[in-house]
Amino acid sequence: MAKDPVCNMTVDEQKAAATSIYKGTTYYFCAKICKEKFDKDPEKFVAERK
Repeated sequence: MAKDPVCNMTVDEQKAAATSIYKGTTYYFCAKICKEKFDKDPEKFVAERK
């Protein structure tokens, strides 16, 4: 299981609504809207996870 970096929801990698690859890491999203938010400013969400 992975965490959606935008909403922090737990996401099954096999059933994710969307994915993005950023700096070699695959991120999984519960919904396409979360992917769209991530893609607009990925650094904001990556920095929050650290």
